[in-house]
Amino acid sequence: MRPQLLKVSSQPGHSFSVRRDLAPDINNKWHFHAEVELLHFRQGRGTQFVGDSISRFRSGDVVLVGANLPHYWRFDEGPVDVFVVHFTENCWGGSFLDLPENVRLKALIDKARRGLQVDGEAKRKIARLLECLLDSEGMPRMILLMEAMHVLAESDQLYPLASMGFRHSLAGTGHERVNCIYDYSLRHFRRAIQLEEIAAVANISPNSFCRFFKSRTRKTYSRFLLELRVGHACKLLIENNLSIKQICFESGFNNFTGFYKYFKLITGQSPLGYQKLFTHETNTLGSYPADNTRLSARTNA
Repeated sequence: MRPQLLKVSSQPGHSFSVRRDLAPDINNKWHFHAEVELLHFRQGRGTQFVGDSISRFRSGDVVLVGANLPHYWRFDEGPVDVFVVHFTENCWGGSFLDLPENVRLKALIDKARRGLQVDGEAKRKIARLLECLLDSEGMPRMILLMEAMHVLAESDQLYPLASMGFRHSLAGTGHERVNCIYDYSLRHFRRAIQLEEIAAVANISPNSFCRFFKSRTRKTYSRFLLELRVGHACKLLIENNLSIKQICFESGFNNFTGFYKYFKLITGQSPLGYQKLFTHETNTLGSYPADNTRLSARTNA
């Protein structure tokens, strides 16, 4: 992928950035930056792209994104309230992570290079800490960040998002073309999108489009469309307002056999099984289903 480089600025007197976003269009481009990013979605839901992973996010989610890892959050309609922290890996000083007391913190920073979905009690603790961070100043501000990272470093409920083999090259161009492909696909995935059609959106030939897309996403465009459709089906299953058959066609599938096959291939669950497990987990734990049931693009097509 060739995402856009984003410059993250901090206010004078601050070594790292903390903000609260109440609009869905803040940095809504496929982008990366040198800073580590920690987010708490207090309100809002939609589709998240982290490295080569596609998954649904919803209110209450917490995500840690490592330095220079491309990412993008596409919000559904509805209220948005997100707490965001950006900090560099060496914001505590050049040798801080090499101290023997910080072995787990250093390991956490390394794991975050694939992106981490936070679950369990750690998710609830991070949500509270980030809300406190927004109004803090001076040394308490740095201590709260350290406390948040300590909570994550001690947690055993951190789930990688991008695949083990995902690598982002900082060099190259093409991020605007990729943004056009993503935006067009997100608007039209409910119907058939012809190769010639999407190639015209990218302003390249169909043969060149296939090479271009796979070289930057590590998957075929057909696989990408399947993941978008299954992701939308997950959203509808969670909302539980439509029958399985209605969800099949509303998500862009032409027949139920194909819907069932690809839904299970990508999520590891049948549509009904996903819905039941999600409902059970939400009622008992207030969290997402286990990691192997989340919609995630970790396999090349």
